[in-house]
Amino acid sequence: MHSRIPLLVLVLSLLSASFLQISSGDEQAQPVGVCYGTFADNQPSAQDAVSLVQSVGIQRMRLYGPDHNALQSLRNTGIQVVLGVPNEQLQSIASSQDNAKQWIQDNVQNYQDVNFRFIVVGNGITPVHDQTSQFAQFVLPAMQNIQNAINAFGLQNRMRVTTALDQSEIISTTYQPSQGQFRPETRQFVDPIIQFLVNNNNSPLLVNLHPFFSLIHVKAEIPMDLEAQAHRDPGRSARLDYATFRSAQTTVQDGPLTYTNVFDSMVDSVHSALEKAGGSSLDVVVSEIGWPTAGDNAANMDNARTHNNGLINHVRSFGTPKRPQKRIETYIFNLFDENKKDQEVDRHWGIFWNNKQAKYDINFQQ
Repeated sequence: MHSRIPLLVLVLSLLSASFLQISSGDEQAQPVGVCYGTFADNQPSAQDAVSLVQSVGIQRMRLYGPDHNALQSLRNTGIQVVLGVPNEQLQSIASSQDNAKQWIQDNVQNYQDVNFRFIVVGNGITPVHDQTSQFAQFVLPAMQNIQNAINAFGLQNRMRVTTALDQSEIISTTYQPSQGQFRPETRQFVDPIIQFLVNNNNSPLLVNLHPFFSLIHVKAEIPMDLEAQAHRDPGRSARLDYATFRSAQTTVQDGPLTYTNVFDSMVDSVHSALEKAGGSSLDVVVSEIGWPTAGDNAANMDNARTHNNGLINHVRSFGTPKRPQKRIETYIFNLFDENKKDQEVDRHWGIFWNNKQAKYDINFQQ
């Protein structure tokens, strides 16, 4: 009898290990997607863009609006599509369930052989920004109407409804992620959205992150005192290293957690803010992040290559210090340059030239 106890313990241990292995699916690498911003008059056709995405092995693609040429080209490709409801269409959709149903009919139901992943209702909207505040009141009712329309078509198990917010606009800036919180003036806008996501099977919150702007605008999440740390190359900025995954020697300490790059810090600041607003069960998807190749001293090929390849390697291999077992789903901005953007630096975020050649070596399959 006693001799069987160790055997029983061994069996239970093996079963426990198997359970842990099954339940840690978040440890699997996520394919890194690409954003397809098209504010330009000189880009390749949508068909060529989709062919390029396929040829380099990109498995996820974010569209900022229902580009029917792109959707037609995405049929039967297997590429997972993040489809945006443009800000200027929110009022119409928020005001009428019929309008929402027609939008889903025209742009989703009619493309059933497209592999939709998220329907993103609005992009970068905040009640405290002059350029987007007029849309803020429509985000939640539009999300509700879009969800109802998806349910009516029986598509609720195929795609999730969410919105994309700008981290810099909604989070109080701090170099310690644990102190991250939604800005008080945004809570009336953000809190009901969080509850909608929680109540809809914990749909993730999409967040746009831009470490480049945190670097050049000297924001607190890339602290100036990093420059005082011991550094491998005294000729290069430690703040730049922290922004571009260049050095594990450049660190920010937050209690027991050590941060070696600002990406993790920015994502975990959103995790902390969600925990303080009833959204601890929600995942964060980074719906936009990249690095420009011109338009500023820090915007060049070397920094863009280093950041974007470092990003791909990092999110495919690691979680964040706060959630180390959870790989962060991420979309790199942008597929091509956008020559109609107002600011020079905003025109050069593409990872490919318009001739479909890569600007620099980049590997989405790391």
